[in-house]
Amino acid sequence: MSRRLPSATDAAGARFAAAVAAQDAAGLRAVLADAVDFQGLTPGRHWQAATGREAVEDVILGRWFGPGRTVTELCWVTTGDVAGRDHVAYRLRVREAGRDYLVEQQAYYQTETGRISWLRILCSGYQPADPAAT
Repeated sequence: MSRRLPSATDAAGARFAAAVAAQDAAGLRAVLADAVDFQGLTPGRHWQAATGREAVEDVILGRWFGPGRTVTELCWVTTGDVAGRDHVAYRLRVREAGRDYLVEQQAYYQTETGRISWLRILCSGYQPADPAAT
């Protein structure tokens, strides 16, 4: 997988991935606009939120990476764009109930004044991790 430093145009996506990996609620709220059109798709559910706070507290850190789940590693991040729409992909190693899992997310987003105001995330779900896998 690729690793590269973010450019000015994809810095919001890299900041978002880093904040998810750190399970940093304040960092996530800082990168998400107060009013955000958020939708996510996990293997078992479709998620929606209308504010950054709701996306962080009710979905991202409330359910996806919430209590009992510890992100132990940000394995990789890649950023870019698709014809003007920004993209970030990242893989996390997560520990839950004494087991390690890999979770990969692909996100497409738009920013206003440097903060993400429109965000769509597709998640692989928690996949059992081979100890050597990243």
